[in-house]
Amino acid sequence: MQLQRLLSLTRQAVDTYGLIEDNDKIAVGISGGKDSLALLYALNSLKGFYPKKFEICGITVDLGFDDFDLSPIKALCDRLSVPYKVIPTDIGRIIFQERRESNPCSLCAKLRKGALNKAAMELGCNKVAYGHHKNDMVETMLLSLIYEGRFYSFSPRTYLDRTNLTLIRPLMYVDEADLIGFCNRYQVPVRKNPCPADGVTKREYIKKITKTLEKDNPGVRQRMFHAIINGNIPGWPNKKIDQEESR
Repeated sequence: MQLQRLLSLTRQAVDTYGLIEDNDKIAVGISGGKDSLALLYALNSLKGFYPKKFEICGITVDLGFDDFDLSPIKALCDRLSVPYKVIPTDIGRIIFQERRESNPCSLCAKLRKGALNKAAMELGCNKVAYGHHKNDMVETMLLSLIYEGRFYSFSPRTYLDRTNLTLIRPLMYVDEADLIGFCNRYQVPVRKNPCPADGVTKREYIKKITKTLEKDNPGVRQRMFHAIINGNIPGWPNKKIDQEESR
């Protein structure tokens, strides 16, 4: 996928759900994976021509795993002239050595989000951008349906009243396969996930199910995605484009 296509899909999400306003300062959560780095590229390019002026900065919450080299990401941010901050933590040690969590993902996500939000506030940001894409939204819906018995997926825009931050997901219209293609085309310095639980989670199980469904029923992922965005899920923002067209 070319940068122009990535920008087009990113702007579609931004315009449809009002993800960016004038004078926003957006913290891009950078894990080192393909999704967050593609998001960095997209928002950095978008701010050059988007009619609403905004700033971005990059933040990585370092979980403390050995041999997790962030220097290529720092070099990328320097090349893009994006301010970049690394937050050192002991989250990895706490989860896998001290607590020895059998299901570590939930606690890890909570601790990472807390550290990311705290850093974003300290840097004067009012929004935090996550790299969740279309596949993530479908997989989250299936996780919720299978394990919780409810139809749910995370929202494009969520306000956190405790922190006065707004979470946004500008890649929601982008397929994971396209993000892989983008990172390969532009030689994005993707870092391998050092987490010991990577690849053995419930989400990985659901990802395999989704791939099988798509293989046996071509287009099913797209249909499930449309069911999500048109499903009137509680907490989801209204589509600004639909509102403007109805006036």
